[in-house]
Amino acid sequence: MAHRAFATLRRLPLVPITILVLLIACAVLAPLIAPHDPEEQSLLMRLTPPAWMAGGDWSYPLGTDGLGRDVLSNIVFGLRISLLTGFIAVALSVVVGGTIGLIAGYRANGWLDTVAMRLVDIQLSLPAVLIALAVLAISGRGLWKVIFVIGLVGWAQYARLVRSSVLSERKKNYVTAAVVAGASQRRVLFRHILPNVLSPLLVQVSVDIPRAVELEASLSFLGLGVAVTTPSIGLRISQAYQYLYSGGWWASVLPGIALVILVLSENQIGDWIRDALDPRMRSIRMRRKKAIRSVGSDLPA
Repeated sequence: MAHRAFATLRRLPLVPITILVLLIACAVLAPLIAPHDPEEQSLLMRLTPPAWMAGGDWSYPLGTDGLGRDVLSNIVFGLRISLLTGFIAVALSVVVGGTIGLIAGYRANGWLDTVAMRLVDIQLSLPAVLIALAVLAISGRGLWKVIFVIGLVGWAQYARLVRSSVLSERKKNYVTAAVVAGASQRRVLFRHILPNVLSPLLVQVSVDIPRAVELEASLSFLGLGVAVTTPSIGLRISQAYQYLYSGGWWASVLPGIALVILVLSENQIGDWIRDALDPRMRSIRMRRKKAIRSVGSDLPA
């Protein structure tokens, strides 16, 4: 066990973890780090280039957009919106979908299981973006509306994932022993079965957080996400892309790069979590190592 733990730690993606920690720190400390209020406008300073370019001003390190707003301040505060949306929306999906999947899997083939799985089939047959666009077009813009919608469109995959895990776990001896001992259904579900289905759940969470960040940015870019006064990265890209070919490329490109770095670091960490927790991936790695060793031993000295 100690050797396995050491091997897992040795494979830690240190660079993505460091980047993500720094981005989270910037988001948390945004009021202290940002040189300006993200909504502060100065038409005299509009489209000021980054400080390292000709005509730049170090009081605006990454330049300003078409309304004279500081790009760096909007990126820092925009990270708050992206991270808040990713974590809370996925947490909502896990709570709703995981609870439904637990109950449906434990009561397999009952009416609740049938209804829940048909709803899952309907949900998964519709693109998440279209559902989110339809709901937000009716309800209007707003950060918490976006978080709520993204959380709800993601519940179905967690319900199906947890249900399939519960179906395999409930037949095992420890569940039978708990039932025979007189444990209540709630205790069996949440004390005995739930801890044994957390590994695939965590893998799915690590994959869905960057997806939620991307979906929020996409909705804001299309004009149906957060309010126009909210410093969202997707919204700032949308407002500034008209200057992309007229010389003010930094107002949209630099926030886009920040978003790419955030999503890429989250994806890299998610891949590591999947490899560490998925037994199939561990077995594949072990077979590869054995194959490499066997090939090496067959080579002439």
